[in-house]
Amino acid sequence: MKVCDTVSCKDFPCQDVRHTGYLVPDIDLQPEKVRLVLISEATPENPDDYYYAYGEPSFQTTTLQAFQEAGARVNSFQDILDLGVYLTTAVKCAKTGYGIQSASIKECSLLLEKELNLFPNVQAYLLMGDVAIKALNYIAKRAGEPRVIPAGSTYKLRGQAYHFRERRVFPCYLQVGPSFGIEKSKRRMIAEDIHAALALLN
Repeated sequence: MKVCDTVSCKDFPCQDVRHTGYLVPDIDLQPEKVRLVLISEATPENPDDYYYAYGEPSFQTTTLQAFQEAGARVNSFQDILDLGVYLTTAVKCAKTGYGIQSASIKECSLLLEKELNLFPNVQAYLLMGDVAIKALNYIAKRAGEPRVIPAGSTYKLRGQAYHFRERRVFPCYLQVGPSFGIEKSKRRMIAEDIHAALALLN
């Protein structure tokens, strides 16, 4: 199955993202084997940096480093996928500025919801950054469910047990982009959260 065959945006209503940067994962996968979903912010400005691009895209490079720092025995991006990890973005288009408007996150959460529903055996979600956290909260709110992650800084929210439809949810920091290599304290916390999420799969 290819997620892009099931999940797609028809009319591109969002105004503060670059629609030419639209990307939905196009890799072949077996949905029932996915046990952990990592959701980051938005697709990269350059599509060659996306998770599933060829070569050595930056999203792969920093994510591989984050998993290695978490103690995962992985030497390639494919090794991460073989663990049962699926990686995607909350917003399917590239950013045009530093942030993304709440209306755009809410709109794109409709696509993310369809995407997450494809994986029946997921045990945990890693929400990498505020955009991913907001997107999952929008999905819950639409269904009349309580917020998955309460309001507050990620630093204060980490380390507590959150659940979305009986699956563990880890609010975390973004593991892609230039800030990952600079902020060592966040890298340590990212590694801790990835390690905790992977521990649930064993």
